[in-house]
Amino acid sequence: MKKRYKTNLAHLHCSDFSTKKSSLKKSLVALALVAGSQAGVSQATAAPLEDIDVSFSGYIKWDSMFSNYSDGSIASGSIGRDFYIPSLTPVGGADESTQFDSHIRQSRFRFTTNTDLGGGEKIKGVLEFDMMVVPDGNERISNSHQPRIRHAFLQYQNWIIGQTWSTFLDVKTLPDSIDFIGVTDGSIFARQPLIRYTQGPFEIALENPETTVTPFGGGARIVTDDNAVPDLVARYTFKGDWGHFSVAGMVRELAYDDGIVDSSETGYGISLTGKFMLGQDDLRVIFNAGSGLGRYLALNASNGAVLDANNELEAIDSTAYAIAYRHVWNNKSRSTIMFSALDVDNEVALTGLSATESTYSARINYMYSLNKKLEVGAEYGYAKREIESGLEGDMNRFQFMAKYSF
Repeated sequence: MKKRYKTNLAHLHCSDFSTKKSSLKKSLVALALVAGSQAGVSQATAAPLEDIDVSFSGYIKWDSMFSNYSDGSIASGSIGRDFYIPSLTPVGGADESTQFDSHIRQSRFRFTTNTDLGGGEKIKGVLEFDMMVVPDGNERISNSHQPRIRHAFLQYQNWIIGQTWSTFLDVKTLPDSIDFIGVTDGSIFARQPLIRYTQGPFEIALENPETTVTPFGGGARIVTDDNAVPDLVARYTFKGDWGHFSVAGMVRELAYDDGIVDSSETGYGISLTGKFMLGQDDLRVIFNAGSGLGRYLALNASNGAVLDANNELEAIDSTAYAIAYRHVWNNKSRSTIMFSALDVDNEVALTGLSATESTYSARINYMYSLNKKLEVGAEYGYAKREIESGLEGDMNRFQFMAKYSF
């Protein structure tokens, strides 16, 4: 349950300070948050403090994992040591001993404000941080981690403006996993700046574009930042007591201009997702396919386009799917079994033999709630990756967690 504090200090008096100490502390925290979020806003436009409701929520999560790779290892400090990234499963190397890692980087905190504008109108603001995928201190002494912004958006009437989940991602179909995503190979996964309009079950959005390119013959990824138009995404969701089913489509520009190369191509994709209730249990399914999906799919396991011999972009086709079944054992425990896969249709003459051809992974877990705020769990995951040369490698990982939600 979220804690909500009204930012009205008028009820506090010196005569009853001792009995109001806790309320004062809470109100001062809320006041500080509001003051920070309202910095630079004039007195004429700032909302009265008593009209702003502030809430704070999040969780503290400890993760530990034992990982073993058949064909190499993942270097210390790589984000692949913190959670599963399909493109980082090593191939073609020598078998090494098991690696142990432990971190708290997924822990997050979220501030939400709801402002009463009068006349029945409200505006909502969200600011959320965690510590994943950021530079940090080494593991010798401090294990430091820097906060990063996950979400920062305002919601007014039918509009959302700011940074949040892409409209192309159906968050409700992501499984109940201990790994950061769980069905990574088959999933769309992106947060980015956008402007989205929602009318009932229909959503349409313009979202921040970015193109990733494979050089001719293969090599290091090129991130171009040369797009001239935003990505266009639309989604329609059917809902009922049975769960939900959603259809989403996207059209995007793939562009690269460095003074020598000047080329653009059209990318597109479709996403079919659903969560179906089976009593207390549920079944979640995901299917994604398209040309030029690139960074949207499987954490950018494949790029959106490849350069040909004439320095022209050609979109790369890909298909992915996932399925997850969640079983509730009782009011304290539950388990999820999941599988996801990615297949990339590379033109080897352009991409070279080191491009990822396919990946898949499977997981099973058990989670137990000690109480409504604290849960523990264990998960086993297996993953396999193959590149166009035929080299392949797999990963076995046992992961454990403890999570306190507030």
